[in-house]
Amino acid sequence: MTIYPVETGNFKLDGGAMFGVVPKVLWNKTNPADANNMIDLAARCLLVENGEKLILIDNGLGNKQSEKFFSYYYLWGDHSLDGSLKKLGFHRNDITDVFLTHLHFDHCGGSVQWNKDRTGYEPAFKNARFWTNKNHWEWATIPNAREKASFLEENLLPMQESGQLNFVEQDKTSFIEKSELGFGIHFVDGHTEKQMLPHIHYKDKTIVFVADLVPTVGHIPLSYVMGYDTRPLLTLEEKAKFLNDAAENDWLLLFEHDAHNEICSLKKTEKGVRLDELYTFNEIFKP
Repeated sequence: MTIYPVETGNFKLDGGAMFGVVPKVLWNKTNPADANNMIDLAARCLLVENGEKLILIDNGLGNKQSEKFFSYYYLWGDHSLDGSLKKLGFHRNDITDVFLTHLHFDHCGGSVQWNKDRTGYEPAFKNARFWTNKNHWEWATIPNAREKASFLEENLLPMQESGQLNFVEQDKTSFIEKSELGFGIHFVDGHTEKQMLPHIHYKDKTIVFVADLVPTVGHIPLSYVMGYDTRPLLTLEEKAKFLNDAAENDWLLLFEHDAHNEICSLKKTEKGVRLDELYTFNEIFKP
């Protein structure tokens, strides 16, 4: 197995929304806001090369939405999905599986693109199976009012209509030790119903793609929970258990949304679990 971080593009969101009830004077230390109160975010994905499988975990915002839509998110930087894949020697047609942690637009928008004459949409990975889970799919396709703006039909239905949609089967536990895709999956429900976090054993280490459970380094303290979470008290429970497990077992956290930090380790302190060390991907997994 070989894994690669894939930068699909950077954007900005309101810092207050990203940190919920935490005062700006605190979160601004780790995630400084601009004059519009917006903070830098990444849409960092992960590519897993495992035998004949080439698995892309999440795929960013995509490029099919309107100029007005993207103006709300202040896109910045030069990264793109195709450009990042090309640097690694791959093309989107090489992708065999697209694993989606959840179906909010900033995680799955790249799954679907305009068709050739822009009269409709089609899957952006023509040779891939798309993976979500049944509970989350139902949650996303019959959305609640809180999340409706994050679950966009044009990002979802073409995956189903193409016949490329697949569901991860979950039993009664919150963790699948090893899935069909070759890695473990941890289910969490605080941010949205049945978000899936990949646990990957790689080069004698365990790396967890933490998606929206811990969006950035600044979200490591327990009470630093996003205003976007549908069940923030449940997030606190899930996050507390996860952070303790991560610190005890020396798991590495790979951040999807931290524009300036890729990976970290954790340590236990008198104030709870805190940041230990920051690393780039290449520092931990030298080519």
